Amino acid sequence: MRNKRMFLFEAARGFAAILLALAVAVIFIALCTDDVGGALEQMLLRPLFAKNGTFNANSLWVVLSRMIPTIFTGLAVCVMFSANQFNLAAEGGVMLGGFLATLVGIYVPMAAGLHLVVCLLVGAVAAALTMLLPALLKVKLGASEMVSSLMLNYIIMYVVLHFLNNNFADRSKGSTQTFPFLQTAAVPDLVPNTDLTWGFVIALVFVALVAVFLFRTRWGYAIRMIGINQAFSKYSGMKVGSVIVLSQVIGGFLAGLGGGIEVLGRYSTFLWRELPGYGWTGVTIAILAKNNPLMVPFAAFFMAYLERGCELMRTNAGVPAEMLDIIQAVIFLFFAAEQFLARYRQKLVVKGAREEMKQAFDSEAAAKGGNA
Repeated sequence: MRNKRMFLFEAARGFAAILLALAVAVIFIALCTDDVGGALEQMLLRPLFAKNGTFNANSLWVVLSRMIPTIFTGLAVCVMFSANQFNLAAEGGVMLGGFLATLVGIYVPMAAGLHLVVCLLVGAVAAALTMLLPALLKVKLGASEMVSSLMLNYIIMYVVLHFLNNNFADRSKGSTQTFPFLQTAAVPDLVPNTDLTWGFVIALVFVALVAVFLFRTRWGYAIRMIGINQAFSKYSGMKVGSVIVLSQVIGGFLAGLGGGIEVLGRYSTFLWRELPGYGWTGVTIAILAKNNPLMVPFAAFFMAYLERGCELMRTNAGVPAEMLDIIQAVIFLFFAAEQFLARYRQKLVVKGAREEMKQAFDSEAAAKGGNA
């Protein structure tokens, strides 16, 4: 009963945060356009429905395809946040994973099927290994993983750009990008002639795998217990340092895998010139999902839907695309605010305690009456 009340509270808290974020968005939309109703229609309805109200399947494929990398970064952040590690390097992990997966796809020919697997594993393992830096700095030197991981993102970005510009660029193109990767390295389409690839199915498989890992294995239990109370976990005999490193390495693996699937599924070359933003979105998704991997796809769908809606607002209503960043920031603000709806939570706790005491008294009275 108590868990049910807390679930209802967190659901209400999340819903309220989203409504407040949308209300703030309405204010900014009103400053950008006179047709507020039309702009909101573009943001809230047009991602899935045409003007005549009919369902738009092609737009749905767009939304689902944009969920793929953010599901992986959301899972990565969930694992790291579950251990109370505020690691932000999923952003750099996505870029590094995509870059190295592309290089293997270009320069290491293999048989179809095996080639894609090797490309993705190389990118994922490389991103996992880079996570050792903020993890070991935290464990060995007590350095803030938030600061070191944030700086690591830009180190990764500039290292990737250095090699892209000086070693792997296709000079015949008008923009800086690699040569096209081999077709054997491409992620196949799930829906023909769309951006929706089998990466979506792979993402859902990893949602289940991460959920099983966190809630059905001793390592997952250790990660969650350290996240709840690190001092008690250490006192009870858990290897806190090893588990902290493990959580961040797993997060890097997931981020790198997402980057590889995104590049090999959506593009034909590697052409990112800056951090793609999927890691930052993953932080918002993990917060919305309350670090529950099973809720990550729903949070990712919400964010992808908003992204598509904001794009349509920019195109058809003249509202700046940065509206999505505003909405994300407000959602993050209210979820991070511990006192947001704290009184409502206190009332639920008090009400639950009274009901449990009443049930205990009633049971005791019934037992005495039966004995008499």
